Amino acid sequence: MKNLILAFLVAFQLLSCNSKQKEETPEHSANVVDNDTTNDESKDEVAVYEGLLPCADCEGIETVLKIYRGDGTMESHKFELSTIYKGKAPEKKLEKKGNFNLERGLGNDPDGTIYVLNYDKPQSEQIFYGYSADNPDKIFLLNSKREKIKSKLDYSLSLNE
Repeated sequence: MKNLILAFLVAFQLLSCNSKQKEETPEHSANVVDNDTTNDESKDEVAVYEGLLPCADCEGIETVLKIYRGDGTMESHKFELSTIYKGKAPEKKLEKKGNFNLERGLGNDPDGTIYVLNYDKPQSEQIFYGYSADNPDKIFLLNSKREKIKSKLDYSLSLNE
């Protein structure tokens, strides 16, 4: 029962965060994209994580998280998060764009990384994803305390290769 409530709260948080802004996202076919122009300073890398997160009242939340690292400065850290609640009629694509910040350490892993999506917004609009240093290709949705969600359900997204 506790896991069901937690799953509902996470789904509600994602829904409430993502329903405020709808924007189109650019298409990217690989997990790392270099927009090569004549100026090397304009290169932009993107990591694309995808997966099906648990949902309390649907078949799952199809999720795509794009992390744009830009030129490495905090001002250039951008993200795009899109979700589709599968099995809901009608299926709507919810999209959110914003800024992210990086935090060091995830649980007992001091070299792990946490992405704080919407770090520049009120705490109620922030979303946390993190990965362990030994497996950066698998990113986990975290709770509001920046901890992995303790559940038998899979709250991870995988790097699209």
